[in-house]
Amino acid sequence: MEDQTQQEQASPTVRKRVQDSFDLQGLMTHLGARLARIGPGRVHITLPARPEVTQQHGYVHTGATSAIADSAGGYAALTLLDEDSEVLTVEYKINLLAPAAGDHLEAIGTVLKPGRTLTVCELEVYAVRSDGERKLVANGQQTLIRVNRTER
Repeated sequence: MEDQTQQEQASPTVRKRVQDSFDLQGLMTHLGARLARIGPGRVHITLPARPEVTQQHGYVHTGATSAIADSAGGYAALTLLDEDSEVLTVEYKINLLAPAAGDHLEAIGTVLKPGRTLTVCELEVYAVRSDGERKLVANGQQTLIRVNRTER
């Protein structure tokens, strides 16, 4: 059973800011990833398993798995910052626990420790089958730095 904070939605303003930023990421568009949930300090990103994102054994490639995990953590941090802030990844470590085999992947970024300058997030990636079975295939930790928003 998920706790209430995992079900809570971010405000419409925060959701729009995160979605607008996500839409600017060429890599997420190229991979076919999409935002599935935006909550305070918690973001879910899904990625359909397609031949274009697999490695030679047919599993979703580590690069794609890591990319959606990194973005989920970054956007989780962004949900807790003011509108004049953005984030950049300083570092992240990801452990691959099982082959990423499923109908889609779901990356979940959760803020563990928010800060004025640095924020630390937990990263989880699940392989999800069409029957609903979920398997944790990667987990990690990420540090992000707050930077001033720049005009595009």
